[in-house]
Amino acid sequence: MADLCDFFRVDLFVGSETLTELCFKVICKNLDIISVKEERKKEDNDTESPNVISGKEKWLKEDSVRNLSKGLILPSEICDRLIEYVIRSQTINWHDEFFHIFRDMSRTKLKRVKIVRSNLTDRSTKYLTCHKLVELELIDCPLVEPYVIDYINANGENLQSLTLRRLSDSFSTSIPQEYKQQGMFNLPNLRSLDLEVGRYHDYINYHLLLSGLPKLMHLDLSYNTIDCFQFLSFFPNLISLVLYNVRIDSSAKDFIQNLSHLKNLSHLDISQSDNTHKVFTNPNDLHNIVTSLPQLSSLDISGTNLAGVHKVDNGVQNVKQTSLCELDNTSDNKLCDIPGLVSRVNRPLQFLGLYATSDGACRLRNIPAKLIAGDANEDQILAAANVCMNNKVDLLLKVLNDLYHVYRYENFHRMDQGLCVILDAMEKHPDEKYIQISGSATLFYVVKMKEKDEIETRVKERIVRILLTGMSIYNDEEIMMRNGCLTLSQFRIPQDVMSNYETLVKLLIHSAEHSQQEGYVQRIAIFLLNSLACQVTGREKRLLGSLGCIKTMFELIRYRVTFNICDDVLEVAWSTMWNMTDETPINCERFLNEDGMSLFHECIKFAQKYRHREELLKNMMGLFGNIAEVPHLRVHLTQQQYISLFASLLHTDCEVIEISYNAAGILAHIASDGIEAWTVTSPSRDEVLELMVQAIEQWDIRTGRNINYRSFEPLLRLLDVYHTPQCQHWSVWALANLTNVYPHKYCKLLVKEGGPEKLTALMSDSRPYKRIRELAAYVYENVMCYTQK
Repeated sequence: MADLCDFFRVDLFVGSETLTELCFKVICKNLDIISVKEERKKEDNDTESPNVISGKEKWLKEDSVRNLSKGLILPSEICDRLIEYVIRSQTINWHDEFFHIFRDMSRTKLKRVKIVRSNLTDRSTKYLTCHKLVELELIDCPLVEPYVIDYINANGENLQSLTLRRLSDSFSTSIPQEYKQQGMFNLPNLRSLDLEVGRYHDYINYHLLLSGLPKLMHLDLSYNTIDCFQFLSFFPNLISLVLYNVRIDSSAKDFIQNLSHLKNLSHLDISQSDNTHKVFTNPNDLHNIVTSLPQLSSLDISGTNLAGVHKVDNGVQNVKQTSLCELDNTSDNKLCDIPGLVSRVNRPLQFLGLYATSDGACRLRNIPAKLIAGDANEDQILAAANVCMNNKVDLLLKVLNDLYHVYRYENFHRMDQGLCVILDAMEKHPDEKYIQISGSATLFYVVKMKEKDEIETRVKERIVRILLTGMSIYNDEEIMMRNGCLTLSQFRIPQDVMSNYETLVKLLIHSAEHSQQEGYVQRIAIFLLNSLACQVTGREKRLLGSLGCIKTMFELIRYRVTFNICDDVLEVAWSTMWNMTDETPINCERFLNEDGMSLFHECIKFAQKYRHREELLKNMMGLFGNIAEVPHLRVHLTQQQYISLFASLLHTDCEVIEISYNAAGILAHIASDGIEAWTVTSPSRDEVLELMVQAIEQWDIRTGRNINYRSFEPLLRLLDVYHTPQCQHWSVWALANLTNVYPHKYCKLLVKEGGPEKLTALMSDSRPYKRIRELAAYVYENVMCYTQK
């Protein structure tokens, strides 16, 4: 335990996923690959799944289960890891149904089962234990009752490691009397036991309760209420003893006396987070503990005052650091600043936990330990995080807060290990709100300080997945949502979040709808949604629409119009819909079905009050350009008020051409449907087409553009509209501009989509007027120059 680097597997998520990992992930997302879901109904007298057996198990009469598909046989190497991935995936909330797969022991085999945060029931536990496991871990399974011990004992001849924590309330409040009188376990080969049964019990005879464990070597009774420690003397083979948050001070003499029987003990943890438990009154307590355990190499006294010694003055306990000579007169005094550890100067401990000890003992200079957990520096904080990670949530929160200050002020040299700590803490404790808040706040600074390409792809995916888990649980907690959004904004959006795209979209829509209007969280959520709508395929754009993103944008826009607020959120809301509707007709229809024309009319009048808000007008016109590309939707635009508006926007005072360009594009698509489709009498079709040509000829072909074409198909369609050459004029100018300013991107795209062939046809045809043919030749030359490089 002496090397900090051994604590954290910083290489665990480096490199590509193995084929095995990918297979397990796919199976977890679709269990139909290996199993069949069945609905079953059991009668009251059914011996397999009765409603009540001996008053112990309470099973449902009707439920659904999964049976292994016919012909499949799965060895333990697959079964064990399948459970691991299902639990880790966090996409399945019906674990109990899944565990039925392992009922058939002729075709499945389990050896090591670790289940955390599951709706596992006693029945499923029976199926699992029948495999005669070597290791079983049940944590945060609130439906598991104490009588599951019967199943464990009945099949426990091979069991070597058992963990039972945070199960049903009866585990902490009402241990069955028969266990108190006859013992709880009959596991002759058990080496390791981690048990939480007596947090709220006034008295338990642990000697009797733990009888039947002759080979026990590792014992963790953290959080239990223990009045007498005599039971320790009956387990002389213990090499590890953990008593976190077990009150010891009132019975310290009894504790140390019985502890002295454990001559093989190498690890002792008596750390505390409860301030009422931390005061030891005997000045020699630490000295007596250490000298009575000759094999001790790891000691955790975090949260106690054992690093100092005490005297009692008028009934009040005062912490007082005694001089070294008062305790030990050896020559080693000067080499040790902790009196009780003087005897270990020449044989330093491998690990010493001093986090949150009285008087900041971890900051002392001479401490006989190779690795120290404390809060004096980054190394000590990381060591403390490691020992707090699994079962010391209250201390872990304090450690994460310390780590936050380290990385916020950039006082670090082990950022990779720090990242592991944060992610492990958030992943293992998703239901601890303040762990999620503190972890996400620290995560922001870690990600911010790293270069985007410096973080491995799998690490990015893990960061995003863990962040989204916390944000999903606490989606109404503004601080959590702010931390999460800020951290995500440090990544490349949408590239780095594609594996969690739908989950993120749902969260951001929820945040945009329910966070404080005009607040920071709402603002950043809208900006992220807009980024998620860019540079994605039609599938993701359609998903945005089906999840209600357009409706959410409408609500944000209407709020701002109602209260006369013209801000960047208003602009970005229109930009998001512009991106969503790009080559996505279904979203264009959704916009119109939500009465988008009315909203557009309101916003146009609103925008006229704020002439400097050209971005707002550009985004609205961009969206309507997308609608105009859909033939059957153009009828909604062919109305006098809109044609007049689009025509008026062909000539503006704006320095950028986007508003005029989009207005001309909308009119070109409408005009491409022919004279008969132009149902507006004023302005006339000829008037509008003449204005279009005048506007196009005023644009500078070298102008840079804030636009992204995924396909030229809408432009190339207009090249075929020989009956209205003005439509060709707008299209070929657009191609000329894009291939001139961005040849590396758009020349290649144009070739891919057959553009040169259409340009050749256009140049050789007499129907288009001269300027169109000149622009076509210009585009053709741009393409040829680029492709010949």
